[in-house]
Amino acid sequence: MQTLSQLKNGDLLGVKRLALSENLTSFPLEILSLADSLEVLDLSNNQLTSLPKELAQLTKLKIIFASDNPFTSLPEVLGQCKNLEMIGFKANKIKTVPENALPKNLRWLILTDNCIEVLPDTLGECSQLQKLMLAGNQLTELPLSMAKLTNLELVRISANQLTQCPTHLLQLPKLAWLAFSGNPFSNSELTETHINKDDIHKKSPQASVPVVASSSYILQDELGRGASGVISRAVWKEAQEQFPAEIAVKVFKGEITSDGYPKDELQVCLKTGNHKNIVRSLAQVNEQGYLALIMSLIPEGYNNLGLPPSLKSCTRDTFPADFTLSIQQISKIVSQIQEVFEHLHSNQVSHGDLYAHNTLFDDEANIIFGDFGAATMYHMLTSEQQLLIQKIEARALKHFIDDVLSVCQAQDKHSEAYKALLKKIS
Repeated sequence: MQTLSQLKNGDLLGVKRLALSENLTSFPLEILSLADSLEVLDLSNNQLTSLPKELAQLTKLKIIFASDNPFTSLPEVLGQCKNLEMIGFKANKIKTVPENALPKNLRWLILTDNCIEVLPDTLGECSQLQKLMLAGNQLTELPLSMAKLTNLELVRISANQLTQCPTHLLQLPKLAWLAFSGNPFSNSELTETHINKDDIHKKSPQASVPVVASSSYILQDELGRGASGVISRAVWKEAQEQFPAEIAVKVFKGEITSDGYPKDELQVCLKTGNHKNIVRSLAQVNEQGYLALIMSLIPEGYNNLGLPPSLKSCTRDTFPADFTLSIQQISKIVSQIQEVFEHLHSNQVSHGDLYAHNTLFDDEANIIFGDFGAATMYHMLTSEQQLLIQKIEARALKHFIDDVLSVCQAQDKHSEAYKALLKKIS
C-alpha cells in the first residue's frame, strides 16, 4: 500500500500499480501524473462517490478496483478508458449502471454486493467479457443482449431477485462456471435434523445432517479461508458417539459472499450427500448471526492441486512454475473427478466452481473435492434447463482435465493415456 504523501511528493513516478486507502472523499488528481505507466489502480476502502472525467487520461490503465466505497452509480468515465479490462466495485451502494459506463474491451466485471436492479443493454456489447460477478444485488431480470456474450465463461448471479431462469444465459457457448442460488426461481429449502443432548428430533427423513450448537465445540488452528468463510480444526467439548473427536468447522462470514448466500451453501452440501472423494458434511450450526458447517477433518498429506486464476488467466487455474504430475497421477485424478461429477448431477447439484484449486490430492493421487460456495440445486428447473446446466458443468470438467494436462511431465506427453485424455477435451 502506497501513501498520498508519496504520490504528491513525486516518489511514485513510473509505478505500474497504485493502491491508496486513506479515507479519501475525492479522487487525487495527482494520480494523473502516472499516466505514462499506471496499469492497476486500487482505490478500495475509501469514501469515494465519483471519479473525474480526467480518469480517461490514464491510457495504460487495465484494472481498477474501488470496492468498499459509497458509490451509488458506476462512473460513466470508465467507459472512456479504452484499455480498461477489469472493473471491481464490490460492496458499494451502486443502484445504477449507466449504459456508457462499460468499456468495450472489458474482460472481467465485479459488481458483487450492491443494489443494482437493472443492467443496461450495452452489457451485451462487451464482446470480450469472460467473467461477470453480480451476486448480491436486486436484479429481477438479465438483459436479452447478454445472449451476444459468446466469450463469457464464469458468471455469478446468486442472491438476486430473478424470478425466471435466464435460459438465454445458459445457452452461451463458453459458459463453464455458473452460480445462481438464492433467487426466487431457484429457491429450495431442505429440512433440518436437530440434535439435543438426550435425543434426535427428525423433522423429515430427507434431512441429511443434524444441527448442533456452536457452543458444543472449540475452534483451534485455522486450516484455510476462502470467499465464503474460514475453516478451522476443532474438537468437541464433550465426547460425541456419532462424530469423530477431531473435526473441521467452516464458519461462514457475512450475509453475502462473491458466490451468494452462505445458507445456500449449507443447503446444497446437505443435498449433495456423501461420496468418498467429496469433503464429508457431518453437521451444521444455524444460529442468529452464526452459520457453520462441521466436516470431516482432511487427513495429513493432502495439498491443493491447483492455484486460483490470476488476473491474467482470468478464468483458468494456475500452478506453481515447477509443478508437474505423471500421466498415471493425472489419469487417476481425472477418473475420480469424473465420478464426483456424476455423483453431483445424480443429485441434481451444479457445483459452479469445478476447478483444480478446489481439489486436494495426496502422493497417491487420491483426491478430495470441496468448496460448495457457488453450488446450486437445480431440480426445480425444466428438463431443458437441467440439460443446459449439465452441459455448462461438462465444459468445466473439460477445462479441469485440460488444466491438469498442462502440468503433465514432458516424457509422458507421447503416451497413449495422455492421448486418451486429450480426446476427452477435444
